[in-house]
Amino acid sequence: MAEDKPSAQGAKPETAQDPAKQPSLNIISQYIRDLSFENPEAPSSVMGGSSAPGFNVNINVAVKKQSDDVYAVELTLNARAERDKKLLFNVELIYGGLFKIMNIPENQMAPALMIECPRLIFPFARQVLANVTQSGGFPPLLMEPVDFAIIYRQNLARMAEAAKQGGSEAPQVENGKADASKTVN
Repeated sequence: MAEDKPSAQGAKPETAQDPAKQPSLNIISQYIRDLSFENPEAPSSVMGGSSAPGFNVNINVAVKKQSDDVYAVELTLNARAERDKKLLFNVELIYGGLFKIMNIPENQMAPALMIECPRLIFPFARQVLANVTQSGGFPPLLMEPVDFAIIYRQNLARMAEAAKQGGSEAPQVENGKADASKTVN
């Protein structure tokens, strides 16, 4: 049986790392902060029509630091459906999760908050959106999975371009707040 001995520099082998120092990302809770559904043309809007409705979905991710290791990550989903230039429905959902994040290096914090956290809560927000539209008299709005990494990279590029043109720094997640958005048609 081999013994774990410190290396020449005094470091412990990787297998003997302190579990309390391991990176962790845990969901504390999930919540609906705001939910609004409008069906202004009811009941005629649920009777169908001659043409297929057009949909527009906007996704926004916002992060707010709550305490040293706790962050609120909120997804705002706005979905509109129109047919023949008439609004069928408009739904807004702000769905959030509280996350405890420990021992994640600073250079990996923004991707954890803007990609991994939204990825974990999106299926639940998607289900709420589907249930609300179905309860409103329409087929459930089943959103496709969202690649939050692409949204994150696109927003980094957009912020870098804005910083280059305006001469200001791009916002950092470390200051306690950040957001990114994407429109899906």
